[in-house]
Amino acid sequence: MRNFISYTKSIKLLNTLAINKQCTEKLFITNALDRVIANDVIANHNNPEFKTSAMDGYAIKYDDINSDFIEIIDKNPAGFVVESQVSLRKCIKTFTGSLMPKGSDTLIPIENVEVIDNKIKIVKKVPFGFAVRDIGENYKKNEVLIKKGTVIGFAEIGVLASLNISQIEVITNPTVAIASTGSEVLDLGEIQTNDSQIRSSNHLTLEALFRSNGANTIQMGIVKDDINSITALLETALLKADIIVTTGGVSVGDYDFVQDVIKDKLKAEVLFHGVTIKPGMHILVAMKDEKIIIALPGFAYSSTVCAILYVLPLIYKFRNSNETLPIVKAKITQDYPIKMKKTIFTACNVNYLNGEYIIDFEGKREGTSAILTNMLENPALLIQEENSQDLKAGDLVDILLLNQLK
Repeated sequence: MRNFISYTKSIKLLNTLAINKQCTEKLFITNALDRVIANDVIANHNNPEFKTSAMDGYAIKYDDINSDFIEIIDKNPAGFVVESQVSLRKCIKTFTGSLMPKGSDTLIPIENVEVIDNKIKIVKKVPFGFAVRDIGENYKKNEVLIKKGTVIGFAEIGVLASLNISQIEVITNPTVAIASTGSEVLDLGEIQTNDSQIRSSNHLTLEALFRSNGANTIQMGIVKDDINSITALLETALLKADIIVTTGGVSVGDYDFVQDVIKDKLKAEVLFHGVTIKPGMHILVAMKDEKIIIALPGFAYSSTVCAILYVLPLIYKFRNSNETLPIVKAKITQDYPIKMKKTIFTACNVNYLNGEYIIDFEGKREGTSAILTNMLENPALLIQEENSQDLKAGDLVDILLLNQLK
């Protein structure tokens, strides 16, 4: 008889897996978008390195703030170093991004003065040091600007460019091989020859999910319920991928051969087979030659939920990133009973209103774990722990935001 374990224990087992492969590569910064930085990025200079004007105006000594008129002695465009110096009753017209001229300590905006015969009259005063960017305002030398494990976005690319870094070392993304199993399953374009055949979406859904979360993918397609074919597919996948994900063939049916191949043909080390969750109770996770095999159930909703819960954290781990599943608190709008003694993941709608997440179940279909359309629009997964109580309208609950995974 199969020994089912709790969801909490299964995640703990997953977290104990050691990832020995941690390769890196160097990429041009704009090609590194969505990749994970391998090392801390440390500032090699102050930014700005000198006091700089934050707007167009006139650089003055603050001692002149109450003077009737101040003479304009020069112009100071950005990209040039002006030789003239500011002194009492003397100012220099200075533009955004220009170095503050020697002798100046404050900038009077253009709109705060009247210009009369090459002199300015201050009509609206400013405080000392106004519109002057201090040395190191943006960042200081030797400051850690981007921590290793950070996923590179547009802001990180901008900071790297400001440091004159054209190439950055990133973690090599893991490779995930995906296959669906089942003699009743048809691939895209295959012609249906009898009413029992169904169109597979699992292998393509999971490929999209894994790619959008940082993995390279190998699409292995569909394999029929045949021990030799499944064995050959898994042996090939083990040669090419870090993680192998299959759907179907892990339950208790006469033709559920995936589990037999993993256990008996491949002689893989089974970490667990069976978790008290809904959907996905028959999930199987095993190790073979430092590769991870995750065999998921065949229903579309079930396989997708389990892929999110088990495969995405492994991808994050291989990437050595600071990414986690986006689980947040939300307010439920209706009573919702606990239906069984399992950890349950239920599709719901989520909206962000008045500073909090609100969930409801309007339009969500009830039935089997095959209803993938429940993940459309603004979806989340309501998480009910194995030992949790019935929920009441207004309760705060944990949800997993699905749109943040796309």
